[in-house]
Amino acid sequence: MAYEITLKKSLIGRRPNQIKTAHALGLKKIGNIVIKEKNDAVDGMIKTIGHLVEVKEI
Repeated sequence: MAYEITLKKSLIGRRPNQIKTAHALGLKKIGNIVIKEKNDAVDGMIKTIGHLVEVKEI
């Protein structure tokens, strides 16, 4: 099981921990898409920036 994560909102003006979390996932620009395996670490990252991203299970 994996997640397809798409950055939907800008990182400008966000808290530093949210920006670092997005960069750790590989998301730098609006529209970037990454595929990550489902695990507790990725679930925590999604919870931190859930309002900025769209997540689909694949």
